[in-house]
Amino acid sequence: MPDEPTIPGMSDSSSGGKKSGDGEFYWLWVLCILGLDYFSTLAYQPSITFHETGRLGPLATTAVVLLTLFGALPIYCYLAGRSTGGQGSLGLINKLIHGWHGKTLVLVLLGFAATDFVMLKTLSLADAAVHVLNQHDAGRQENARLAAGWLHETTRDLAGEYAASFVNDQLVVTIVLGIIGTVFWYVLRNGFNRNVLVLAVPLIGLYLLMTGVLIVGGVWRLVDRPEVFENWLEHMRFGRLELSLHTNDPEGWGLIAFLSFLVLPNLALGLSGFELSMVLMPQVEGEPGEEPPTTRVWNTRKVLITAAVVMSVFLLGSVLVTTLLIPEQQFQAGGLANNRALAYLAHGGEVGHLDEKGRQVLDREPLMPFCGIVFGTAYDVVTVLVLCLAGTSVMTVLAVLLPMFLLRFGMEVPMMQRWGVLLILFAGINMAVTVYFKADVEDQRGAYATGVLVLITGAAVATVVDKRREYQKDTESGWSVLYYADLAIHSIVAIVFAATMLAVIVRSGSGLWISLCFIVTILAMSIASRAWRADELRTTGFEFKDTQAEFLWNALRSADFPILVPLHPGQDYDEKEKQIREEHHLAPDADIVFLEVCVDDPSEFFQKLMIEIVQVGKRYLIKVTNCVSVAHAIAAIALEMSRYSKPPGLHFGWPELDILSASWSYLAFGEGNIPWKVRELIVRAEPDPAKRPRVIVG
Repeated sequence: MPDEPTIPGMSDSSSGGKKSGDGEFYWLWVLCILGLDYFSTLAYQPSITFHETGRLGPLATTAVVLLTLFGALPIYCYLAGRSTGGQGSLGLINKLIHGWHGKTLVLVLLGFAATDFVMLKTLSLADAAVHVLNQHDAGRQENARLAAGWLHETTRDLAGEYAASFVNDQLVVTIVLGIIGTVFWYVLRNGFNRNVLVLAVPLIGLYLLMTGVLIVGGVWRLVDRPEVFENWLEHMRFGRLELSLHTNDPEGWGLIAFLSFLVLPNLALGLSGFELSMVLMPQVEGEPGEEPPTTRVWNTRKVLITAAVVMSVFLLGSVLVTTLLIPEQQFQAGGLANNRALAYLAHGGEVGHLDEKGRQVLDREPLMPFCGIVFGTAYDVVTVLVLCLAGTSVMTVLAVLLPMFLLRFGMEVPMMQRWGVLLILFAGINMAVTVYFKADVEDQRGAYATGVLVLITGAAVATVVDKRREYQKDTESGWSVLYYADLAIHSIVAIVFAATMLAVIVRSGSGLWISLCFIVTILAMSIASRAWRADELRTTGFEFKDTQAEFLWNALRSADFPILVPLHPGQDYDEKEKQIREEHHLAPDADIVFLEVCVDDPSEFFQKLMIEIVQVGKRYLIKVTNCVSVAHAIAAIALEMSRYSKPPGLHFGWPELDILSASWSYLAFGEGNIPWKVRELIVRAEPDPAKRPRVIVG
């Protein structure tokens, strides 16, 4: 039998098949890689918040922060300890639900994960284009108009008027940034995390520093002019809010709190970093050789807690400052603060506040003396770089998460990774999505939120189910009240996320349609790849129940016994022996070894067989478990016997199934027309006819 193959992601060890120290980094540096995705949402989240909630933004963001710190954060801290190889919620769901149901659910969630990562990239590039086309810089706007005009004419000449109608300056800049980013990713794809780390650490540090300066300056303005905050509070309490929701009784903080939680689905992008942090978990440094990887788990939780706290502070501060100080008209389409609120302040845009009567009053001075074209341009450059590098987790997904699951389902991707095919494929999908949405930031956020919330909801539900199973194993500990309280809290959080997810899906169907496209593609590829690779041996090695089984195994495979008889579990050995000897005209003194194969989970693709050998009367019985396919197990054992002795004869009874039923049973349940399949596998695996075990059907 061929040497045991190395299968990425197949290890059940805590490191996810990854050796300690291999591509691992200090947890704070990994936080910076995560920050390229997570903290980049600060560039557009304040503007989105104002579009959805008006002046209610700070309180609505408070609801997001509370759900982040007391909902999503505990869930993913728990997941860090239960799925330590970087699989996140998908890994836990795969453990909880066995068989084809679990595999199908994981593939479906992979479709939503693909939507999450693709929309993260396309939306980030679109907002980077907004910052490049900064309307505070007239020269930049003129260059963009000239480039767009040239592209309009070129597109019209090559593809006609209909294609030219899609082209605008926003789309042009977004596509150019996407091409540059793809080339950058492709060149640096080997050792990508280490290469990106060199850029991410100083870039995220500078981005947070400059953003923090703007937030602190805005808070200082509010402290220096307390009437601004007081007028805002009065404006809210007495119902003078420009909300899309109408009510006849707007007074009272209870109703304001209710409205704040009601708009949660519209602000879900503020929760986007948690599943990404799970993907990066294998990159977090742990103690070499530590089993279980307690240090890595704790360091990952440091990443989660630090990222959540920093993001909560910055998000709440930025929304508070921009909502209270930027004039409302600047947030509208064509406004200078639209999808770039913090950059508007950095460029010295006019700030103002509400007076006692709810009227907008302009201060006619920038937020801080140094805000202007120089500081604003520097802030634009840093923001654009962060937004262009957002989506770096996609590289880790292509290298870690996809092989971890798809290889287990029979989908071969290492060659595609080696040549960067998956990266090019994702770049093409990003381009198609960008053109479909015309690089519009507002239109894409619903699809992005759909992917984010489906993954978080899946994580919340998986956490509840897993905790319930763990608590059922520990019913005599005397802490049942605390257990039920903990389970109830996590159940409430799961319900909140599920309701938020459904609201986003109902409101924005684009995310669901994009996810369905990914899901159908992944399922079709999985089925086709599994059928295509059905003739591979799929056996990675053998394990033994005890030392006696290993001793007898070595003795049997070195002996020249001629007859190996597979039988179904539960069959009567004496009756089977009598039947085989009569139908196959075997001599009474011919030695027979029975082979009993039990299928465990046929939805898995690879198998590492567990061997147990017992003696029944004068016969030996080889019991095989951890099997995903009877035919593959029999072929692997027969080939292993042939390596050390004369090839045995495999004696089968005649199968009763027709060819179609047998083929379906083989693909779905690992059974079926076993003699025919065993013969095919043996011929494929052993080119020398003299070394092939014989398949004899009576």
